[in-house]
Amino acid sequence: MAAGGQWRERGSAVLELPRTPRLVCVEYPGLVRDVGAMLRTLGGEQGVSRIYADPAKRLELYFRPKDPYCHPVCANRFPTSTMLLKVKRRTKKKKQWDTEEQIQPEVRFEMEILGTVTTVYKFQGMSDFQYLAMHSGPDGKQTSMYDKVLMLKPEKEEFFNRELPLYIPPPIFSRLDTPVDYFYRPDIQHREGYNNPQVSGENLIGLSRARRPHNAIFVNFDDEEIPTKPLDAAVQTWKKVCTNPVDKKVEEELRKLFEVRPVWSRNAVKANISVHPDKLKLLLPYLAYYMLTGPWRSLWVRFGYDPRKHPEAKIYQVLDFRIRCGMKYGYAPNDMPVKAKRSTYNYSLPITVKKQVSHTVSVHDLKQGLGTSGASGAKKPVSSRYKLKESIYIFREGALPPYRQMFYQLCDLNVESLQKIIRRNDGTESECTERDGWCLPKTSDELRDTMSLMIKQIIRSTRPALFSNTTSSADGKEQMAYESGEDEDDEEEEEEDFKPSDGSENEMETEILDYV
Repeated sequence: MAAGGQWRERGSAVLELPRTPRLVCVEYPGLVRDVGAMLRTLGGEQGVSRIYADPAKRLELYFRPKDPYCHPVCANRFPTSTMLLKVKRRTKKKKQWDTEEQIQPEVRFEMEILGTVTTVYKFQGMSDFQYLAMHSGPDGKQTSMYDKVLMLKPEKEEFFNRELPLYIPPPIFSRLDTPVDYFYRPDIQHREGYNNPQVSGENLIGLSRARRPHNAIFVNFDDEEIPTKPLDAAVQTWKKVCTNPVDKKVEEELRKLFEVRPVWSRNAVKANISVHPDKLKLLLPYLAYYMLTGPWRSLWVRFGYDPRKHPEAKIYQVLDFRIRCGMKYGYAPNDMPVKAKRSTYNYSLPITVKKQVSHTVSVHDLKQGLGTSGASGAKKPVSSRYKLKESIYIFREGALPPYRQMFYQLCDLNVESLQKIIRRNDGTESECTERDGWCLPKTSDELRDTMSLMIKQIIRSTRPALFSNTTSSADGKEQMAYESGEDEDDEEEEEEDFKPSDGSENEMETEILDYV
């Protein structure tokens, strides 16, 4: 008889398969004698749970967990459908009455399924190079430096002024932990008398990355002329990929946007039409040119429209707004409700992140309808699969921005007090300057001050504990009451829908890199 079941013929058994618990298997690359010591090498139960909660993370194993200079060996995560089986072997010895006859003991097996295993971590890569904190003296004797470079308790000034050998090892030595075949080819054997051609900049390989063929036109503020039509290459590229009705519909929608408003940011376009990012990179150079400097920097302007000659274009100027943080503003960077896109404190080494195999988008893929149709089985409807929320480009009263740095157009500041600052010189604009455009001098500074005060009031209303020890200012602006229209939970939920873009922290720089 087996626990949870009964024996069948030929030694098989029927067992009950429990639905819970679901287990995680770690194929540990070592002989485990102490479970506690084994868990410490994996970061403890909390460390394993933290890695398991993020499917993109690899499980790290430190063979010397107390050594901060120990480089880990990493395990990849795989799905599996196995089970953990517990088997007990019970032997019952029978009494032997006759010494001449040997009686075989009765052996019985008891089996029990403890749970199902749905995830397994396998250590398939090589361990990184290890560099111990040791110093080799003139006589060749090795001396440990751990007690000299590690500060385990508060030390006096003498601890930092000691003369020590320079010891600054890198966090990792190898970016890859699996062998890679570079497919080196032998040198070409030329006939006798062959002379290598003269080296010039045209036939050198690897001087710089090849220019991306998106054919965008860049314009500086001090350029005299602006383009009236796209490059022929941009027209041909878009016509080549615009082969289905969905693409033609997106093109018409973007044309209508530029007719209503001649200047747009890329985020604003993404929030108004649903188009795949790879197709938008080809469509924007077909309908607009890109401003590099001046009050309309980082914006797309309709061909033939020069905002420097139209005073009404001041509402399309860009405002680089960054949420201010610091104790003088009442809260530290770690206390801000708006999370940073990237942080050096949360940096992950390349070997600790499992990179997904990216599918390179080709012209053939774009022709097959990689527009708003996309892949099947997505959760969002077709009409809004690639759309961003309005908060990505519109500033509203009582709502926190999704990022700490935002590029707003002045017309998208939907607050009456901000619009009054912008419209102070309506009808009297006389000169368009590179810093302030058609607005009065210092307009951007006043807008930032007012917006920062509004942000502070929102944080004060949602998290009053941060301001319990700070004294309120006597300035009249500090007494402005801005009511929050959303609670903190809604704001955090909204943040999760925005994915940080790859590249620079500055969105303008990231967008330029897409085209050069």
